[in-house]
Amino acid sequence: MTGITGSQSHLAYLALEQQIVTLKLKPGALVNERQLIELSGYGRTPVREAIQKLEWQGLVLVRPRVGLQIAEIQPTDHKAIMAIRLKLEPLLARLAAENVDEAQRMALLECAQAMTSAATAGSFDAFLSADKEFDEIIEEACPNPFLISALAPLQSHSRRMWYARATVGKMDRSVSLHVAVIRAIQQGKGDAAESAMEALIAYLSEG
Repeated sequence: MTGITGSQSHLAYLALEQQIVTLKLKPGALVNERQLIELSGYGRTPVREAIQKLEWQGLVLVRPRVGLQIAEIQPTDHKAIMAIRLKLEPLLARLAAENVDEAQRMALLECAQAMTSAATAGSFDAFLSADKEFDEIIEEACPNPFLISALAPLQSHSRRMWYARATVGKMDRSVSLHVAVIRAIQQGKGDAAESAMEALIAYLSEG
């Protein structure tokens, strides 16, 4: 995907991913392409490409002769996903810290500010939007595409499970831990970024 189509496809994906992780598209719900076009505000081609990515991530299931179904949340999903994130995501943070550029540093600062504002306003939706941006900036800074491919779907699933159990207290603590990761990456400190990310994922693993 390149150019305008690629950009629109990604924006359609972000819009639909947000609908899924904030449970506005409920687990198990049956939807169709037209509904997703209306929800995202983008055309058929960007939405079809967004659906393909959501299917690859396991957030949308294609049911022959039925349509599209939003994936259920299984009781064992959280523990299984966080076990992988705890092993891999600290490495992602280290690599990002060692390769981050100035534009990405500025974008991370904006993310930290957006997360803090979301916590002040008590807005879970705004926090998750900033969290998604945080993940994408770190992935952009990471030079290992295989690591990114392994983690990206898990992060989306985690956001959805977090939202289902979100409290203001959990958001406040999560913001604080995210800011510690951001600070370490901005400073180019691989060891500190790895440790800060490990602390963040360990906290999120508690449920």
